Amino acid sequence: MTALQTRLKQLFPDFTEVALLQAIEQEAQLVRLTQDEVLIEPGQFIKNIPLVLSGMLKILREDDDGHELLLYYVRPGETCAMSLTCCSVDAKSSVRAVVEEDLEMLTIPVRFLDQWTQEFRSFKNFVMFTYQKRFDELLRTIDGIAFQKLDERLLALLREKQRLQASPVVQATHQELAQELNSSREVISRLLKQMEKRGMVSLSRNKIALLHIV
Repeated sequence: MTALQTRLKQLFPDFTEVALLQAIEQEAQLVRLTQDEVLIEPGQFIKNIPLVLSGMLKILREDDDGHELLLYYVRPGETCAMSLTCCSVDAKSSVRAVVEEDLEMLTIPVRFLDQWTQEFRSFKNFVMFTYQKRFDELLRTIDGIAFQKLDERLLALLREKQRLQASPVVQATHQELAQELNSSREVISRLLKQMEKRGMVSLSRNKIALLHIV
């Protein structure tokens, strides 16, 4: 087993067939992108399926006025459900994919989606699990918009970023948080100031430390 196949096996434990690992190594392309690079824009056709090896993508939905809402993150060992959906029906993307953290991924040409789904049971299971996981995340996003106040959504987003960055200090600007919550920078800054006064966070330039009280 090659070094890449071993890495794939560690990150994607559901890929149980050796033939699948060999096919990915043979057909996929290794791509590296830096933070804030845009992988896909709304209206573009998706030609490849990403398998994230390191770093992170964020998937955003944009309305007609240019306001964005964070849908979910794509982490190492995962792929993007929107990519799978668009590829399966040859549809244009309805989301924007932006690099959240410097990214290393393998991109699989779309023509292999149907073939590998039929040929490899573990790949089919991976695709179905991805759909289910993203569906659950989208439901949580909808619940947050429908049932939570903006300050609660902001706190939930900070906790999620804290978990993903594996650090008590979240690296993010007020503008980035506002975009992900489909709000304005002024509103988010005001909420963060209120949270700071309540002893929930400590603010510094592009950094937000969540305190133990949170």
